[in-house]
Amino acid sequence: MNFQLPDLTPMIPELLLTAFALIVILIDLLVKKKEAIAIISMTGVALIGLSLFGTSGETFGTMFISDSYSTFFKLIFFINVILTILISIKYIAVERMNYGEYYSLILFATIGMMIMASAGDLIVLYLGLELMALSTYILAGFIRHDVKSNEAALKYFLLGAFSSAFLLYGISIVYGLTGTTDLKAIAGFVTERGLTDNMSLLLSVIFLVVAFGFKIAAAPFHMWAPDVYEGAPTSVTAFMSVGPKAAGFAVLGRVFMIAFVSVKVDWVAILIPISILTMAVGNIVALAQTNIKRMLAYSSIAHAGYALIGIITANSEGLASMMNYLMIYTFMNIGAFAVIIMLRSEGFRGDSIYDYEGLGKTHPLAAMLMLIFMFSLTGIPPTAGFIGKLYIFMSAINAGYTWLVVVAVIFSAISAYFYLRIIMYMYMREPKTDVSLTTSFSNGVALALTAVVILVVGVFPTALVEFAKAAVKGF
Repeated sequence: MNFQLPDLTPMIPELLLTAFALIVILIDLLVKKKEAIAIISMTGVALIGLSLFGTSGETFGTMFISDSYSTFFKLIFFINVILTILISIKYIAVERMNYGEYYSLILFATIGMMIMASAGDLIVLYLGLELMALSTYILAGFIRHDVKSNEAALKYFLLGAFSSAFLLYGISIVYGLTGTTDLKAIAGFVTERGLTDNMSLLLSVIFLVVAFGFKIAAAPFHMWAPDVYEGAPTSVTAFMSVGPKAAGFAVLGRVFMIAFVSVKVDWVAILIPISILTMAVGNIVALAQTNIKRMLAYSSIAHAGYALIGIITANSEGLASMMNYLMIYTFMNIGAFAVIIMLRSEGFRGDSIYDYEGLGKTHPLAAMLMLIFMFSLTGIPPTAGFIGKLYIFMSAINAGYTWLVVVAVIFSAISAYFYLRIIMYMYMREPKTDVSLTTSFSNGVALALTAVVILVVGVFPTALVEFAKAAVKGF
């Protein structure tokens, strides 16, 4: 029997990153200064990132697809990794969790996200999701001596297992109906055999929505997010707030727009109330938060609601606006967490909103950077956050969902209260605590990079918008 190895060219970035993650583990045994592992990890990720372009194609049949759509998301994952490592170098030393495994776990989680973005088959999707999830469970509990961190890891694991059960049940129903887990084949079976009115197929779609809803922290599947965001190490929270969310949206777009495009009336009807509930829960509950990490957790939930609008439009314009939004969200959210990390020092957590009182007078540069990130998260021009929301809302209006945009704008206006409240505390309150910043060159680079991108994209958005539009062509 002859065995022919499939063409692995489309998987080159994943294979390189896997080999590199294993090498990082070995380097950890040889290098005492863990900062060196961080630099090696960033350099490796940046070099492997170059291989993202020029490796398009399908392999293992159509189980793994490398196209412009997946490449766009993988770029988000790589940017997320580099920014996370930049803000982690000093922080993990302060938290006394300066272990080399930290960086390899981030890399393994990223490989899982990349597999999810390229999955052309539900089984491959599940494998990628579990690799990402198992790595992030460990990262959430990485501060072993901290009860909150342990609690966060346990809650994340239990609810993650719950989500996996829904995903597998949904996949099993789909397989029972169609005899395949291939996304394109599922689409063919659903159309040819007239399954569009089949209640079992609708049930499987509901199960998949529940599973993906957990990964993007959409309401009512969001209950894990505030506790995990608060308890996990801040650098891990920053990583989780972007990567897994973007991966969840990548599979949402690919699965529903390929496998279930013929029943889009059904899943759009399910996603609309979820989007509205997600925006409502995220923005309204955030109003009462005094812990800034919990506030950003609810903010993250709200932003998932906005991004869902791009999926609801069920067309290429909506998908492109959703991808554009997630790329912008990467920079503005990690930038905000980088400021929080600066306030963390020995014996001082710096995650209460009251810790920011008078920051504009004691540390004006840090306050100005936080102001930029808060403005962008609110969606105030000329920041990139405004551009992200603008294109999401325009795509929805063009698809006939003007009323949904009105709802989203109302909730966006509500969000201004809790974002601008931080600015008010920084500039209109007298400092009550003696806050000393934990500065580092790497964190400064991350702050400068995120702030510049937010301002530049806010003024010159065309390049990013066109890049996102090109990524969904032929999808």
